[in-house]
Amino acid sequence: MAARPVQLLLSSHPGPVAGVTLASAGYAGVLGRGAGGTAAVAVAVLAGQLSVGWHNDWLDAERDIKAGRADKPVARGVVTRDSVKWAALLAAGAAVPLSLLSGWRAALAHLGAVACAWGYNAGIKATLFSFAPYAIAFGLLPVFISLGARGAPLGPWWAPVAAALLGVGAHLMNALPDLEDDAAAGVRGLPHRLGRRRSLAAAAVLLLTASVVLAFHAGTAPAAGIVGLVVTGCCVALALLSARRTTSRAPFGLTIAAALVDVMLLLLAGHGMR
Repeated sequence: MAARPVQLLLSSHPGPVAGVTLASAGYAGVLGRGAGGTAAVAVAVLAGQLSVGWHNDWLDAERDIKAGRADKPVARGVVTRDSVKWAALLAAGAAVPLSLLSGWRAALAHLGAVACAWGYNAGIKATLFSFAPYAIAFGLLPVFISLGARGAPLGPWWAPVAAALLGVGAHLMNALPDLEDDAAAGVRGLPHRLGRRRSLAAAAVLLLTASVVLAFHAGTAPAAGIVGLVVTGCCVALALLSARRTTSRAPFGLTIAAALVDVMLLLLAGHGMR
């Protein structure tokens, strides 16, 4: 019984939850949101991301059980489907007032991002447009953070563009280990239609394009931009190599690493805007 809260937390997909939350809080900090504003961003994004992770395991419970997903607590029977269902609903409910701490305009942007992610879980992931929720949701996050600042500015164009590119790249990479299981369950999203090789190539192009946008169009120092491009290129190359193993989840971790490099470039550029 004592282990169940830990298993419930693991059902939320804690890696992506922590990565997106920390990146969002960092961007809020460099934009000058202050301690209170940065905390407001962090708790809102945390609640939204938790709701998305739990919603995914709630809806995919039967499919994960049939596929024997040992990495999913619900599939192993240590967490019930009802537990993740109520956790998802409660986290989504908490995301509403927490998002409003940044103002109603910002709240609309953030809740729109969460709604896109829920839509992906609910069925868009099985369509040709599976990339769209990732592009929109990731692209809305920097807008949410900017709109919460004084004067509610939309922020620079390159922030949502780079975030959207990273989001779609993460989608393509994250789907690779589950292509066979998804196909057996009738899921035919964009990565499944492209196939493994073309998905890998597309993800690599998207991640590197995001790096170029941040390195050369965001006012980033040239030296930092070059270092960022080199490191991102290495992460992408390793992700491409490790993704050849159909059961490997390393590509998504390396994608997150590449995204974190770009986040650092984003933070540097954001700091330069102050």
